[in-house]
Amino acid sequence: MTQEMISSKVRDLTHFVGGKHVEGTSGRFGDVYDPNTGEVQARVPLANLAEMTAVIDNAAAAQIGWAKTNPQRRARVLMRFLELVRDNVDELARTLSSEHGKTVEDAKGDIQRGVEVIEFAIGAPHLLKGEYSSSVGTGVDVYSMRQPLGVVAGITPFNFPAMIPLWKMGPAIAAGNAFILKPSERDPSVPLRLAELFLEAGLPAGILNVVNSDKEGVDALLNDDRVMAIGFVGSTPIAQYIYETAAKNGKRAQCFGGAKNHMIVMPDADLDQVADALIGAGYGSAGERCMAISVAVPVGEATADALAAKLTERVNQLTIGNSLDPKADYGPLVSRAAVERVTAAIQKGVDDGAELLADGRGHVVPGYENGFFLGPTLFDHVTTDMELYQEEIFGPVLIITRAADYEEALRLPSEHKYGNGVAIFTRDGDTARDFTERVNTGMVGVNVPIPVPIGYHTFGGWKSSGFGDLNQHGPDSFRFYTKTKTVTQRWPSGLKEGASFVMPLMG
Repeated sequence: MTQEMISSKVRDLTHFVGGKHVEGTSGRFGDVYDPNTGEVQARVPLANLAEMTAVIDNAAAAQIGWAKTNPQRRARVLMRFLELVRDNVDELARTLSSEHGKTVEDAKGDIQRGVEVIEFAIGAPHLLKGEYSSSVGTGVDVYSMRQPLGVVAGITPFNFPAMIPLWKMGPAIAAGNAFILKPSERDPSVPLRLAELFLEAGLPAGILNVVNSDKEGVDALLNDDRVMAIGFVGSTPIAQYIYETAAKNGKRAQCFGGAKNHMIVMPDADLDQVADALIGAGYGSAGERCMAISVAVPVGEATADALAAKLTERVNQLTIGNSLDPKADYGPLVSRAAVERVTAAIQKGVDDGAELLADGRGHVVPGYENGFFLGPTLFDHVTTDMELYQEEIFGPVLIITRAADYEEALRLPSEHKYGNGVAIFTRDGDTARDFTERVNTGMVGVNVPIPVPIGYHTFGGWKSSGFGDLNQHGPDSFRFYTKTKTVTQRWPSGLKEGASFVMPLMG
């Protein structure tokens, strides 16, 4: 496939509001690039305050009827939606690949992990059940019920334009809320298509709205009293801003930020298995994953030397190419700015004295000379005082930080400011058990390089990687998108007890 085969026609995208495509009226637009060619392929409208307020009006009106819909009927809409996604997965994956830059197979994985949460959300009739206690006092029963919040919103990142929107919209909609999605303006086409498929599946108009915007639209969601909860995934500074602003305005918020995921490599680990795992987890999707492994921590000099040699050999065998090329191991980064940022981080590592084993700067894919490509980069002897270790790179850069012993290896991820995920590779069960108990991160993998939980467990990091009390998907998602109402009831029994001025006792 050559660059000439990519259409140069620029498309105008829309919002999806009230069950139909709506053109933007703000007069502001963002460019959507083809990261393979560096060319603009579409323009996306950026909604202003007035437009976002109108969307909230629409969602609030639609939500009333949806909340009254039987949870089982709501679940049937999700079932039909799953069928439509499966029927259209090839189209969705190619669209995702052409805007983000991840390979088509990786894009299918993006979609599949989102689908798994929709499958979990089909259990809404069970997950929304309350609790009941009879005869807590004479003739007194107590029961609780879960009710939807109303209008809720999700602000999602460019790196998973299918998975993370599905993680948020699925449980929210199944619980009876109306959902407003503000996707990344860098790759908005898949979220817009998902909204079309939900409408085709029978979701009432106005229950799912996709609105493209920037900070103006985000602030509109944060400051409107009718938006009861906001979920966010992105950088830590913005996650903290959204969390603090939402809390100040009395909203629920679950906000997930950056990461610096470590992999501890014990001396007894199978180093061929470890090297393969690190290559996939570090360089897959060009490293643009919040759960990418970016720090390898071999324990002992012998382990470190052997691992560095195996990684260097494998890195030099990787194929970087057009995201639609089935032979490519990974494709371009999402933007030219991303390439420039990662390139600067690599140079900073060199300047700070890290040993550069593989340099991906200046990588050119023939036929796509203007694409946003960056080759795999590998550093050794990176120390904890270096910016390369301290900050998230979010690109195809893997670093080796050596640990003298197990205790030092355990301290590294535990003391890092980020606490999203961590992995340990070992054949020793006692070591693995001790590590999982003591390490200070939210998600842990044992001989699993990317420990993203399955859809019926919760996903969330600690420290500067996560803000809020409830995580994404799993049971926490239904707790987040509902409020609990508890009823204490007694029916008259003919007894006359008279007035009481003390706290009622039930037991």
